[in-house]
Amino acid sequence: MKKTRFFLIYFFVFIFASLFLAWAIPCHTNGLFEVEQGQGLFQIAENLKKQGFIQTEFPFYFYILAKSEVQNLKSGVYLFTSDDNFLIIAQKIIQGKTHTIKITIPEGFNLAQIDARLSEAELIGKREIINFDNANFQFPISLDASRRTPRRVAFQSIINYQLSNLEGFLFPDTYYFSPSIEVEEIVKVFLHNFDKKLTSELREEIQKQNKTIFEIITMASLIEKEVRTLENKKIVSGILWKRMENNIPLQVCPTIIYITGKQTTKISAEETKIDSPYNTYKYIGLPKGPICNPGLESIIAAVYPENSVYWYYLSNTKGETIFSRTLEEHNINKAKYLK
Repeated sequence: MKKTRFFLIYFFVFIFASLFLAWAIPCHTNGLFEVEQGQGLFQIAENLKKQGFIQTEFPFYFYILAKSEVQNLKSGVYLFTSDDNFLIIAQKIIQGKTHTIKITIPEGFNLAQIDARLSEAELIGKREIINFDNANFQFPISLDASRRTPRRVAFQSIINYQLSNLEGFLFPDTYYFSPSIEVEEIVKVFLHNFDKKLTSELREEIQKQNKTIFEIITMASLIEKEVRTLENKKIVSGILWKRMENNIPLQVCPTIIYITGKQTTKISAEETKIDSPYNTYKYIGLPKGPICNPGLESIIAAVYPENSVYWYYLSNTKGETIFSRTLEEHNINKAKYLK
């Protein structure tokens, strides 16, 4: 009896000592830890110890079993810090508090900038978004302007025009991605958001104007790079649509910058002669496609242009938009504001 009592005392002392030490002395390890689908308690604990997140498996076992949480351990990628003891680690896995990477895409970012931001966060390899294969991608939601027939069909055929890339359709926003996410899933998240932001009201108006979503997003991308406020964006939208209707070149400087890839707001006379379907100085009408990924205000401005007496505009060094009625007035404003 004394031996049994001694053994029980020793056993409980061992348990509580182990638990206390495991709680009081966390491992000094920072990093990501993956719980794969189908892994059980013992495999998870063994992997935690191997990777240095816990000192010994026993306290982890004991806590999970005592809480009857064996069936609630959730797969995913977790971020553990040097301050996390076995209790915090266990709770994160039980509650499924998986690690996500926060990515903010500003309005007006182009495809190359989005690709760089995602690759810097190690979510994709370099140029994976730039070189994404649209032709074989099964787009999850219809981009048809009427929104009547959502179905899984090839991305290019659903919007009824050829896309050389995803430029314009990766909606600027803040996103949270799992570190193990595949590039195709990232694209789907962007496009789902785009589809959600392009409301039924906007789609109906686009249809009423006999325009395509592609034309609207292309126009919105020009507006995004040219003007700051919604009020001025609507006026610029009216100017650009009016110039198109009258077969006047749009002459939007950011289209040249998009071609050259230069980090500048100034373009040369020689650059305006570049032979490119994106060159709005050389060719009448919209460029081949969007030159960036526009925000909602620019899309709204493209859909709801404001009529005005103006035919020209420019942005001064403060980002203010100066409007002109005539070419003569425009040239005077250029001399005045673009020194």
